[in-house]
Amino acid sequence: MTFSLGIVGIGQFGTHFAELFAVHPQIDALYAVDSVPERIDAIEQRAEHPVHFAGRFDTVEELLASDVDAVAIFTQRWTHGQIALQALRAGKHVYSAVPMAIKEDEIRAITEEVARTGLVYMMGETSQYNAAVVLARRIHRSGAFGEVFYAEGDYVHDMDLGFYDAYKFSGGDDWKATASYPPLLYPTHSIGGVLGVLEDRHAVSVSALGRPDTRGDGVFDRSVSMFDNDVSNAFALFEMDNGGAFRTNELRRVGYPSHKRESRFRYFGEKSSFEETVDVTYFHDKEDVVEVTDLIRTDATMSLDDPRLAEVSPTLRDAFVAGAAPVHHQDRLPDEFQGAPNGHEGAHHFLVDDFACAVAAGVQPVVNAWRAARYTLPGVIAHESMRRGGERLPIPDLGDCPLPVQDLDADQSALDKDALEALVASPDSAS
Repeated sequence: MTFSLGIVGIGQFGTHFAELFAVHPQIDALYAVDSVPERIDAIEQRAEHPVHFAGRFDTVEELLASDVDAVAIFTQRWTHGQIALQALRAGKHVYSAVPMAIKEDEIRAITEEVARTGLVYMMGETSQYNAAVVLARRIHRSGAFGEVFYAEGDYVHDMDLGFYDAYKFSGGDDWKATASYPPLLYPTHSIGGVLGVLEDRHAVSVSALGRPDTRGDGVFDRSVSMFDNDVSNAFALFEMDNGGAFRTNELRRVGYPSHKRESRFRYFGEKSSFEETVDVTYFHDKEDVVEVTDLIRTDATMSLDDPRLAEVSPTLRDAFVAGAAPVHHQDRLPDEFQGAPNGHEGAHHFLVDDFACAVAAGVQPVVNAWRAARYTLPGVIAHESMRRGGERLPIPDLGDCPLPVQDLDADQSALDKDALEALVASPDSAS
């Protein structure tokens, strides 16, 4: 089947993803709603690569009252949970940008609504298809790591590298009030990259700390912040259900080239391990070290000067152009995506394809509501732990998805050490 989709929020990400939704063969009509309708005009009137909408709505409520089949939410990050619930209750399938929500009750309510209705819900977590995560997941599925007892996931994105511009673009005159968004309430890039590999694990408790900001520019100022937040760098240690642990860092003041690699991961198993740095990535066991950098190397799908990126800060544009790596399952993608813009280590194509194929098949995607809860809720609890001075708090687990799930990468080969070394020697055969 094909279906119609309404995009809520034609901002920097909404615009980018609109181009992908528009060409996916499972989507037959695209609609839009934005509080600044000129943004819809701009994407429709582009001289090159315009996106043609079948219609537009003045409000989210008008969209939800229509016969459009699904919605894709690209609004301010603290609004996702409520809009997703509205959409599910209106009978719409939902694609949501991260995070899923910032409140435990909203996260629970989304899973309950999906279980009740059978509607598709997906959170578009880019780390799920981050090239390093894809490679580590294929290694883990082979059993090569053995039991993974410790992992690390860092989202290192300095405010100076594009975030000031992004918040000004979306926040208007009051942008400083929203630019103080708490780091641990945006946890899915780091947690998702850990649990996206350790698919059979989840977090059961957490202790977190935060460092109050010292820049003094009025951004992380509690008297200005709508979140009562003065923390720009936060650190969380999670206990896993196998007795191991993983640590995440959410850093917004950091001397690090986040435009080159804003997320990075490490996994330590009893048999072997995996470590990612800015430029070089390694697999190693008790005897050897294998450099796997070429397997996760991505090429640009468009120029950093492309007019479609005019509203995106130059220091954020790398995230909007990175294409697929050799390790990605590129054969599963529709032909229409050839030459289409990609981003976030090649993740965007796979996210759109996951959602479109799930809706068409009437099944749940990999990052369904229950998996999204495991990527999101630990951060919500970690934020509360931080506010309590690091008190270790239990993390509720909402369980596995009770509905049929479609994993479009399930037929991709798992990689033991021998297979990995063979791919390093011939990376073009990795897909």
